[in-house]
Amino acid sequence: MSDERISDDAWEEDPRRADFVEQFALIRELAGSPRMEARVLGYLMVSNKRYVASGELARALSASAGSISSATRRLIDLGYVARHPVPGDRSHYFKVEDDIWGEFLASEQRSFGKQRQLFEDMLAVLPDGMPGPRKRLRNARNYFEWLASYHRKMLEDWREHRDKLEAEDSE
Repeated sequence: MSDERISDDAWEEDPRRADFVEQFALIRELAGSPRMEARVLGYLMVSNKRYVASGELARALSASAGSISSATRRLIDLGYVARHPVPGDRSHYFKVEDDIWGEFLASEQRSFGKQRQLFEDMLAVLPDGMPGPRKRLRNARNYFEWLASYHRKMLEDWREHRDKLEAEDSE
């Protein structure tokens, strides 16, 4: 950890911050995330402000208001980012959750349930005499049931591990 102190304004323009945002976006893009979502998430992760206006995101990331709106809407849906209202201000403000990776696991869990239900619904209407599709759909449903169960345990383990490390860091 660096002992260097820097103002929030200087940090906004710091090339280390910009480099992190772009490197984070590249890594997330390789993992399948849209690049603009990853850039917004990376930017918010290293912001020292309580919340950031959509206009600031657009300026800092050289992006259109529409792309920022689409990216933040999806990040909110995934549970990574929260909208923060400011009384009397019509701008949209956002903040990143402190534990976005725990939120990542939680959002994956929600997706597993939806996928499992899709396979269950198709099994319910699948005509008789289709053993191949029935077997594949059962395996898919069973896989997502198993995965969701394992995932719950993984999320509990992560939270326990995170809390232990935070307690050690505060000593």
